Amino acid sequence: MEEGRYRLTVVLGPTASGKTRYAVQLAGSTGAEIISADSRQIYRGMDIGTGKDLAEYVYDGHPVPYHLIDIVDAGVRYDIFRYQRDFAAAYSDIVSRGKPVILCGGSGLYIESVTRNYAIPEVPSNPALRAELEQYSDEYLIGMLKSLTTPHNTTDYDTRKRLIRAIEIAVYQKEHPEDTGVFGKNMMEFAPEEVHYIGLSVSREERNARIDRRLDARLQEGMVDEVRRLLDSGLSPDDLIYYGLEYKFVTLYLTGQLSYDEMRARLAIAIHQFAKRQMTWFRGMERRGIHIEWISI
Repeated sequence: MEEGRYRLTVVLGPTASGKTRYAVQLAGSTGAEIISADSRQIYRGMDIGTGKDLAEYVYDGHPVPYHLIDIVDAGVRYDIFRYQRDFAAAYSDIVSRGKPVILCGGSGLYIESVTRNYAIPEVPSNPALRAELEQYSDEYLIGMLKSLTTPHNTTDYDTRKRLIRAIEIAVYQKEHPEDTGVFGKNMMEFAPEEVHYIGLSVSREERNARIDRRLDARLQEGMVDEVRRLLDSGLSPDDLIYYGLEYKFVTLYLTGQLSYDEMRARLAIAIHQFAKRQMTWFRGMERRGIHIEWISI
């Protein structure tokens, strides 16, 4: 298929499906540049745990340009509103130079937010509300969130900070129904036929096997040492637990709350569940009218 006739090609799929490798091959063969749609690869110093695999961005001996990777320091709170603005800037820069664009990643919300022109307000922090919410149990807060809105997925509950922030956003949106944000004013609009969604599909058994192999490889490559360095740099355990998955469970191990074997076992299960949630989101995209061309690799 002639990818050059699309303004944007999206390469999506669950974790460990081979998205980066596929996107790099596609970019190299079409002269495209890649924009990341990964909500954690934006952070500097979070390399092994996020699976940046920057060495893979090479085609036929030449580097393939990538964007929105390593753009903020670990510990910085980065939200979807900022991602929309950063995507718009990167996209405009690439197309101004006459290059095709490939959006590659597994964050369905990030992908939809920029390809469906979602208008999302920039929600300010509410210290008074946060202080009030801190006195309640997680179970109470989950019930409160569900009463206010439909959560994007269960990652809203992964940590207490995420849960409180989700309620903060829901309360703001309820109190400011007229505030639709400024994204729609600044973002270029895509016609449906100008976006080509490619999904990489693997069986659940193969996906879980790849996740397990990759997890063991990352542990051998020094993922525990990476998290230890981040803690030694001044980040608090709560800061790292906020990012979930690898950073959550390795931090719990390093702070003595889990044994190494418990950390590895619970982390593997959590990544399996995360991949399942990703696929649920992608199927929801299809129900919302997005056509995804699924490719088995």
